[in-house]
Amino acid sequence: MESRFQRVLLSLALALSLPLYAQEDTSENNTTILEGVINPDIERREIDESKIDSENFEMGLFAGVMSVEDFGSNNSFGVRMAFHITEDWFLEGTYGVTKTSKTSFEVLSGSDNLLTPEQRELSYYNLSLGLNLLPGEIFIADDFAFNTALYIIGGVGNTQFADDEFFTMNFGGGFRIFATDWVAIRVGFRNHLFTHNIFGVDKSVQNLEAELGLSLYF
Repeated sequence: MESRFQRVLLSLALALSLPLYAQEDTSENNTTILEGVINPDIERREIDESKIDSENFEMGLFAGVMSVEDFGSNNSFGVRMAFHITEDWFLEGTYGVTKTSKTSFEVLSGSDNLLTPEQRELSYYNLSLGLNLLPGEIFIADDFAFNTALYIIGGVGNTQFADDEFFTMNFGGGFRIFATDWVAIRVGFRNHLFTHNIFGVDKSVQNLEAELGLSLYF
């Protein structure tokens, strides 16, 4: 009787211990599997931020057409240099030149020229603040995509024309397409405003310019 009672107790103890052992074993296996999936062995690299290619400076050439009020529309050429303060704001210096035509009065009246050939050359330089807007991408076919950005710009400078100098304000905008991270094609429009007295009285004029340019970033 006593041995039968001992066998019963032993059987109950064995039955209770097997589920606990199985549960602990399954838990340990699950933990091992999850650690292998969630915690991969990745070696972290140390990065020197000073060596990152920022390319904040821009230098470029442009050509276009400038319409000088009363003096016709003629080819214009120039250079620009810019510093990109942030991804949105940039500071730009520009120098441009164009050769003006005769006024309609000179052409129709047949009178003597108001200006000499040297005086007809107009040159300007300015310093402007620009803002990049609506950055995006343009897709050409299925395999080519280029970063783009619209921008607006405005500033002040100086215009040399007819042996005189005139304080000039400018404003405009344009569209920039990045062929690579260091080459961009720019299409822009600018209005140059100044007041002159070439005809004997002060006259405020607006001179529109359309340009196409190529810029390099470094």
